[in-house]
Amino acid sequence: MKRFALAGNPNSGKTTLFNKLTGSTAHVGNWPGVTVEKKTGIYKKLAEPIEVVDLPGIYSLSPYTNEEVVSRNYIIDEKPDVLINIIDATNLERNLYLTTQLLEINVPIVVALNMNDIVRKKGDYLDEKSLEKRLGIPVVTISALKGEGLDELMVRALEIANKPREGISVIENKPLMHLIQDVTIAFKGQSVDNPLFHAIKLVELDELEVKDHPELVPMVNNFKATFDDQIFGDDFEALIADARYRYISSHYSAAYVHKSGEYDEKRETTSDKIDKVLTHRFWAIPLFIIIMFFVFHFTFSEDLFFIGKISSLITGNEFLITNEFWTRFLSGDLVTPMEELGGIEGIPSLGVFLQNWFASFTGFIIDTVRGWFISGGAVILDEAGEIVSQTWYASLLCDGVLAGLDAVLSFIPQIALLFFFIAILEDSGYMSRIAFILDRSFRRFGLSGKAFIPMLTGFGCSVPAIMATRTLENDTEKNRTIRLITCFSCGAKAPLWALLAAVGTWIGWGGDLFVFSIYIGGIALAIILAIFMKLFSKDQYVSPFIMELPAYHLPQARNVFVRVWERLKHYVERAATVLVAALIVLWFLSNFSWAFWNGIVDMNSSMLSDIGRVFSYVFYPLGWAQGADGWKYTVASISGLIAKEHVVGSLASLGLIEETISLDAAGIYAFAAFNLFTVPCFAAIAAAKGEQKGKEFFITLLFWFILSYGTSLVIYWLGELYIFAWWLGLIVTLVSAGLVVGAGFIVNNRNKVRAH
Repeated sequence: MKRFALAGNPNSGKTTLFNKLTGSTAHVGNWPGVTVEKKTGIYKKLAEPIEVVDLPGIYSLSPYTNEEVVSRNYIIDEKPDVLINIIDATNLERNLYLTTQLLEINVPIVVALNMNDIVRKKGDYLDEKSLEKRLGIPVVTISALKGEGLDELMVRALEIANKPREGISVIENKPLMHLIQDVTIAFKGQSVDNPLFHAIKLVELDELEVKDHPELVPMVNNFKATFDDQIFGDDFEALIADARYRYISSHYSAAYVHKSGEYDEKRETTSDKIDKVLTHRFWAIPLFIIIMFFVFHFTFSEDLFFIGKISSLITGNEFLITNEFWTRFLSGDLVTPMEELGGIEGIPSLGVFLQNWFASFTGFIIDTVRGWFISGGAVILDEAGEIVSQTWYASLLCDGVLAGLDAVLSFIPQIALLFFFIAILEDSGYMSRIAFILDRSFRRFGLSGKAFIPMLTGFGCSVPAIMATRTLENDTEKNRTIRLITCFSCGAKAPLWALLAAVGTWIGWGGDLFVFSIYIGGIALAIILAIFMKLFSKDQYVSPFIMELPAYHLPQARNVFVRVWERLKHYVERAATVLVAALIVLWFLSNFSWAFWNGIVDMNSSMLSDIGRVFSYVFYPLGWAQGADGWKYTVASISGLIAKEHVVGSLASLGLIEETISLDAAGIYAFAAFNLFTVPCFAAIAAAKGEQKGKEFFITLLFWFILSYGTSLVIYWLGELYIFAWWLGLIVTLVSAGLVVGAGFIVNNRNKVRAH
């Protein structure tokens, strides 16, 4: 089977092209030895199937990042049959910089000029025939987003797959080329593949080439001693980069014909106009907060647009929908008598509406299974319909496995909707702006946009977020970022927020504000912690951040649903495998005493209750571990160390659901804070162990526990203080805020002094 590799800059549309070509055949893993994502898939529309490999997005083949090393090694060592170089046609010159390096390798290449639809929309024109003639390799204009030109691209790639190609260089500096030719001859004498590429990299004193061919380094150094450029001195890497850009500008740029006939640097695109608002120095963060609020509002609100609350404030009467059809339709309850339902206060959001119906469906399944056991005599009820006795297997299946899965899976609609909104923000190009906005705002406090990208990834899953910190070249900043990732709520924690939001109508304005406060509060605490880390750190380094902002575009349905499906599939797979095993263990411990041969016992006399009560003394000061049910919250939190989905499943197995959770506002917030900031899960622990060495890993584990314990402690007792005397709680809050602001000023002023 032939292999085609996709290479290109980040945001060039490479991954979109890969998804279009491979569809459902795509497989995601990691490259051997590194935590850089590897994607492979099969293209089936040609006479023979083609394996497509999506290389990491890179700007060059220099070993500055793991992504560049992975791509370089694959092309050089694995020798793909064809290299498809994806180029963002709207940024032709910058993208062609990588192309000039790929041309130096002995591999068949076809250039895919992507985003041609945007070029046409601007009224511009791409002369691909002219560019093809100048490059000396096939060039095809495509639109990966709209699927235009993809078949032609693959046909032309297959045509050149069996045709050998020798690398060429665009460098025109004669003295430098003389040195490159001499080094190339030396490499040929050693029978090294791709001698031209290796020669140019050695002349640049590329660290990989210097390490692999130290015997040729003196040749470069001797020449360097006799060479001095007026601008770059003897910096051959900079000199070669300049030569590449000069050649691109003089030979390739003319292929892009602007509507006006010449390039206008001041011409504003639609994206530029949108960015004037969404990345405004004052309005960017408030707009981001508003956008995120509406995401959570449409997902978790029991009262859409606060219609019920606003109506009650205006009329003085409770807003209640009492019509039987609408009450049952909006609540998803087709069984409960209307006199018990009463009515619906306000209109539920789409997320709550879907969750109501899905919960009714999963509840119906449990009732059906229990009905089978009742009819078979495995479950015996009294006249009131309460369980008198049941067999162990009926209890295991209904009260253990199904009840726990119901608690987790019933929130699938809300989780999917949350993933859907985030995927839209990602695919539209807005999420890239968030890193830029946060970098500009918080760099002065020790957090760069480069560090924020892994943190924002943490909204999906902590594991890839921790792995993404490999792009940070400074160890102090890397360790700091890994420790702060837990502040960004991953998708596995969303079921817990959904459960507590349903309980949390005590807020007064709905559960959506509760969930919104969890996410925004996590970001705020990450910033506060970063300030104090910076304040007491000797290392004041902050990574430079260079990022290209892709043009805004309408999200593509396929891309959005692929992202939602991948995240949701991961969520369901964990629930269907690890969670089931954990629920079985949990059921056994909660239904048997230490003398388990005596049969099922009351939960409060079980092994689990004894274990939970022992650990509850540790968490007693946090509020939620107090009382008769305190040990249950303790057990659920500990089980969340395996996977955060377990928290909700464990609570349900122990009888704590929306109707039976009796924590007050301070207790619920403290419980939420502990589970947000504590050790994410076993998988995240393994990821952190792989990225951190020695004591740094153990410091991270200790940091996560102290952070969660301390934050939960402060929230609970501050909340109780507000209940006791609101003015006293306000004073403590203002003093704490003053300390944070003071630390922020110190860090900011310190950075200003260093800048001067």
